[in-house]
Amino acid sequence: GQLPTWLQGILLRNGPGMHTIGDTTYNHWFDGLALLHSFTFKNGEVYYRSKYLRSDTYNCNIEANRIMVSEFGTMAYPDPCKNIFAKAFTYLSHTIPEFTDNCLVNIMKTGDDFYATSETNFIRKIDPKTLETLEKVDYSKYTAVNMATSHPHYDSDGNTLNMGTSIADKGKTKYVLFKIPPSVPEKEKKKSCFKHMEVVCSIPSRSLLHPSYYHSFGMTENYIIFIEQPFRLDIIKLATAYIRHVNWASCLSYNKEDKTWFHFVDRKTKKEVSTKFCTDAMVFYHHVNAYEEDGHIVFDLIAYADNSLYDMFYLKNLNKYLQENDKLSSTPTCKRFVVPLQYNKDAEVGSNLVTLPSTATAVKEKDGSIYCQPETLCEGIELPRINYDYNGKNYKYVFATKVQWNPVPAKIVKFNVQTKETLQWGEDHCWPSEPVFVPSPDAREEDDGIVLSCVVMTDPKQAPYLLVLDAKTFKELGRALINVEMHLDLHGIFIPEKNLKSETE
Repeated sequence: GQLPTWLQGILLRNGPGMHTIGDTTYNHWFDGLALLHSFTFKNGEVYYRSKYLRSDTYNCNIEANRIMVSEFGTMAYPDPCKNIFAKAFTYLSHTIPEFTDNCLVNIMKTGDDFYATSETNFIRKIDPKTLETLEKVDYSKYTAVNMATSHPHYDSDGNTLNMGTSIADKGKTKYVLFKIPPSVPEKEKKKSCFKHMEVVCSIPSRSLLHPSYYHSFGMTENYIIFIEQPFRLDIIKLATAYIRHVNWASCLSYNKEDKTWFHFVDRKTKKEVSTKFCTDAMVFYHHVNAYEEDGHIVFDLIAYADNSLYDMFYLKNLNKYLQENDKLSSTPTCKRFVVPLQYNKDAEVGSNLVTLPSTATAVKEKDGSIYCQPETLCEGIELPRINYDYNGKNYKYVFATKVQWNPVPAKIVKFNVQTKETLQWGEDHCWPSEPVFVPSPDAREEDDGIVLSCVVMTDPKQAPYLLVLDAKTFKELGRALINVEMHLDLHGIFIPEKNLKSETE
């Protein structure tokens, strides 16, 4: 096929690439050493490149020819790197072990720079053109966070916004929203943007020793949406995991009897909305989008009825699922919550406060809190992406992978959240990755552009390829075959040519 002539830039992706080192193997698919890969579009041609992230973790493991550094699902013993990778901790002052810098989940943009990210306090700067690994940044040097998401947001001024968890700092556990500016003042040119990092606000955790796990957060024009789910990390277990010879993932637990709490932070005043909003217990990883309408916040996310998803990706389970084609125990469901921020304070207890046309409800409880029930938009989609120009705005389209009751996606879909119409692309024996939307330069409509996905074949004799779809029709425009093995990745971004520094810089 043919690529649009305007498509110039780099699709940069990240994911676990090496699961065996010497005689040792990671327990979990999400633990593998980070492998970056990129597709560079230049004058109608595509160039492929891949390179392992040269993290301290990678170097330490490769040098010893075995797994030396613990990951979330794999505890490493004994650990000669312990002096680097796990500080001695005293009860509740250094409860958190020093984590890995194997940043394998996503790519983050900060100003003109790009970083490989995971969910620890470390990120690694990378060169998007050569995939070279550059300096290591420790968030905790600039603000008290022990973990952070790998799904930041970007505002209209070019700031990067992210959330992190600060555990038992000065006797408090809280969720911290922080902002990284895109550049530094002229007179401080030698300083990094991180030195100018600002804490926008913090939300106290409902429990000192059991903070909520979260993978992403939501943003509208005026609000940040943070969801405290009853899928929690046990800090005492985390602090003693190494001694007890268990992995950190075993320190997470889900309480389905609990509630899920919604927090809304006003971006201008930096204060949290005082009304308490909640829904039933759920587990979710990905926000889709959120916007404001007539005094309500509308937000969409992909939710599960339990926490079985993580367990499925233990390598022993993954092999079993793929061989036996077992069904997922919990189906991902795209849910829409409609939360009335402005409502009649004299409304009766038990009345539904939602005035927008939706089957989602928000009912006033006796204690003044508001209990929300979602509208189900669709089932069986994951790794949702949108046209980011519509982030925080009323929107129509989600691009996602279709999960056919099995941990590995088989199709990619375009779903219209307003009409519930679906377009899909799929072929036999294909595993497509998260679809990335790239708008065309003269886009007039939300779906003017293309969708890019890396496709791995289940038959190792068949070459993997980069797929290019017309975002409007979902018809294939072309594919670039790659004559090397390609790994299943997680997340990534498209960097337009104008956002790439020139060689001289």
